[in-house]
Amino acid sequence: MIYLMLADGFEITEALTTVDVLRRAKLDVLTVGVYNKQVTASCNITVTADITADEVEIDKLDAVILPGGIPGTPNLEKSDFIQNVLDFAVENDKWICAICAAPSILGHKGILDGKNATCYPGCEVSEDKVNYTGEPAVCDGKVITGKGAGCTINFGLLIAEKLASKSVADGVSSSMQCP
Repeated sequence: MIYLMLADGFEITEALTTVDVLRRAKLDVLTVGVYNKQVTASCNITVTADITADEVEIDKLDAVILPGGIPGTPNLEKSDFIQNVLDFAVENDKWICAICAAPSILGHKGILDGKNATCYPGCEVSEDKVNYTGEPAVCDGKVITGKGAGCTINFGLLIAEKLASKSVADGVSSSMQCP
């Protein structure tokens, strides 16, 4: 199961476009309201998460996705639940994906140390330990990072490629009329 985490202040494009791309790829993905089932995006649109944090079956986790947004990113980072999910993912060699400001959460935990990554300009953490490429989406090991809202389709397609296959991701890209 892929869990995409939502906290108030999340970036709506980064969250919902990623879910859309992954569901088109026929991947099992659920949105998780970290604090509440009703979650308000940074643009004041409220969405209903599929499940809440207490409904997550951690032993079924294949990937965790953190969208960016302000104050969404700091709201995710301060959650003990999110910290525990990231620890579980690292300890069990699961996929960890973050876009925009959210890779900073991974940087603070040392998950990006020695890796190539990308993030929203100005959100870099531990620059002496991380090679920030500035690319739209980057995969290094089992960590996928995205640059920002305008790169969300690239981010989603890269996740689809790694969790399904390149041909599935290419099919989704084609059906969505991506250049």
